[in-house]
Amino acid sequence: MSGFTISSLHEKLQNKEITATKASEDYFSKIKKTDPENKVYLTLNEEEALNQAFLVDEKIKKGEKIERLEGIPSSVKDVLSTKNLRTTAASQALSNFIPPYDATAVKNLRASGAILLGKTNCDEFAMGGSGENSAFGLAPNPLDPERVPGGSSSGSASAIASDLCVFSLGSDTGGSVRLPASFCGIVGMKPTYGRISRYGLIAMASSLDQIGVMAKNVEDVTDVLSAIAGPDPKDSTSSGFTGKDFRRDFDLGGKGLTLAYDKKSIEMSDPQIKKTSLDFLAKWKKEGGRLKELTIPYLGEEAVACYYIITASEVSANMARYDGIRYGKVPKKVLEETHSWHQFISSLRGELLGKEVKRRIIMGTFCLSSGYYDAYYGKAQKVRAYIQKSLDETFKSADLIFTPTSPDLPFKIGERINDPVRMYLADAFTTIANLAGIPAISFPIGETQIEGKTLSIGGQLMAKQWDEETLLRGAKFGEEIIHA
Repeated sequence: MSGFTISSLHEKLQNKEITATKASEDYFSKIKKTDPENKVYLTLNEEEALNQAFLVDEKIKKGEKIERLEGIPSSVKDVLSTKNLRTTAASQALSNFIPPYDATAVKNLRASGAILLGKTNCDEFAMGGSGENSAFGLAPNPLDPERVPGGSSSGSASAIASDLCVFSLGSDTGGSVRLPASFCGIVGMKPTYGRISRYGLIAMASSLDQIGVMAKNVEDVTDVLSAIAGPDPKDSTSSGFTGKDFRRDFDLGGKGLTLAYDKKSIEMSDPQIKKTSLDFLAKWKKEGGRLKELTIPYLGEEAVACYYIITASEVSANMARYDGIRYGKVPKKVLEETHSWHQFISSLRGELLGKEVKRRIIMGTFCLSSGYYDAYYGKAQKVRAYIQKSLDETFKSADLIFTPTSPDLPFKIGERINDPVRMYLADAFTTIANLAGIPAISFPIGETQIEGKTLSIGGQLMAKQWDEETLLRGAKFGEEIIHA
């Protein structure tokens, strides 16, 4: 068993060449063998998964047709609530938390018949760009174990690239699905804000967080998006739009699609990424697509600064709920040494929260404080509105926007952990999609050899709000011309 996609495994299940139970058992066997320290998966869901696989097999035995995701082994990032299955957000603060409900996206996934193998590792509370901020250790990058897999959806990317599941759900606040997808050589997509319900997603920055899909190819991402997207009465930010024919334009290819590219993003990237990006654009044009050069206002350092001010501000508000009283773990040391409520909260958070989480809480509290609100948070929101307006204008004359997914190749473990500004700049090209609430996808556009290892280079496409059909059409076309 190796390298299944949704399509290939679906066909084998339907043709009775393999059973859903056998496929799941094989995945669990491989997980236990290759992930003994639980760095990719933090919690396994073996008993329930095998029971669900059995039901799929019974359906097939009766000659019934199964849907695309039925019997397909999957995983979800450990910031999505799963009923009766431990959900930690990769933090000691929630190391013993077992939710009483499923996130809506997980509920929809279960309803589609997909098999949930377990919960994948991530940066603590989804705060990070490398995966190094997990309280439980770093998931490996299968392409080079000495380099980071990207974050914050590090475990999901590692699981897919290591063939420890077929697809996974992650979360994307400023590139946390697309960056690890690029670093690990897979496909990662964030849809329009509101396309997928955020109910049950542990909040980091509520106006930016979005559940995303990660898989081995664009077609698989499309199948999963179709299964989990849609309105949700439990989430006031979800859209009432019910159309979900995301495969609609696949057969049209790229001919006639206008791809606007930002030259600045290509020029400021690593030389190998620059070369690969220019080669991709040349192939796009050669195969019938149209190109248009443009400049995206504030792309790069300015957008990153805007993004992190807004993110930290919202983090400081969302993290207030972790007080050790309503839920979560309270260390014995904290109970013994504290007296007042303020001392208790301070000691608890000091003991249980990681360095990056504390940094963002402090920065966000400062940005929202009296005398600084207008200078930082208020100004960042104005820049955000300008970015949204500028992108709206761009999409009047272009169908898609292209940038490299990241200006950097996967960096080595420990290289940036003590340099937060340099770490944040890995998201230089991904944050604008979250600030504007538009859909974006990363997929492999090439490879490069570094120190004897083959590393992947990702390209990013962005489309206007609610136009996932064009985004996926462009990504499918891009995938095809790369493999041609």
